Amino acid sequence: MDKENMLQVGVITQTHGIKGEVKVYPTTEDAGRFDELKKVYIDSKEGLIPVKINSVRYFKNLVILKFKGINDINEVEKYKKCPLLIERKDAIPLEEGEFFITDIIGISVVTDEDEVLGTLADVLKTGANDVYVVKDEQGKEILIPAIRQCILSTDIDEKVMKVHLLEGLR
Repeated sequence: MDKENMLQVGVITQTHGIKGEVKVYPTTEDAGRFDELKKVYIDSKEGLIPVKINSVRYFKNLVILKFKGINDINEVEKYKKCPLLIERKDAIPLEEGEFFITDIIGISVVTDEDEVLGTLADVLKTGANDVYVVKDEQGKEILIPAIRQCILSTDIDEKVMKVHLLEGLR
């Protein structure tokens, strides 16, 4: 299995109980999507381990998962802090103008005046809207809100995002 075609949906934070359940911090937009998932991959030191999901529960901001065939705390202890991945084909379909974060990290960011600002290094989740962290060649960061007034176009194939810098963003 090629990690390039995988998307992260969560990270195992801790074991839960003694019967092999794990607490997962969801890294997906909608934690409820775990109800639809049948299979995930644990990204462990030994490589990708496919596991079937037996049950899903929710507790506070975490998802509690039980994997099929894993019935003991000792079997899941070693997977603490391991990411959970899914195949891209199992991802929720995106709306027009939506992108997976993994697809936009590293793309070039240019202004509507064709000035190269740098590359998109990170996406911050702020609640109101995402904020794109753009780093120039010197490592200096510019924070750009992911709103229509600022993000003019995103071309995944060409790896270019065109932006309009509002007053005061520099």
